[in-house]
Amino acid sequence: MKVQFTPSARSQFLSALAYIRRDKQEAAVNFRNKAETLLRRLEDLPESGRMIPEFPELPYREVIVSPYRFFYKVKENVVWIIAVWHGAQLPKEPKS
Repeated sequence: MKVQFTPSARSQFLSALAYIRRDKQEAAVNFRNKAETLLRRLEDLPESGRMIPEFPELPYREVIVSPYRFFYKVKENVVWIIAVWHGAQLPKEPKS
């Protein structure tokens, strides 16, 4: 299985990194490393993320790299990261 970002999710992830980097470069590097490690785990365990509590009826899951939530769906042999939101944001229904 392979992990891919949709263009909008990639933009959200890069924006999060830029925001963190403004305060502390080292924190941004640590966040990116934690995110990459967790997302790499989805290659072997794609169902390991939890269902999105706000939308349990939808076929999406999430993993958390505090304070960010990574929303994803599995389609064929790809884990698609579809959104990256700060935990303080109220999510809207994910769109793939």
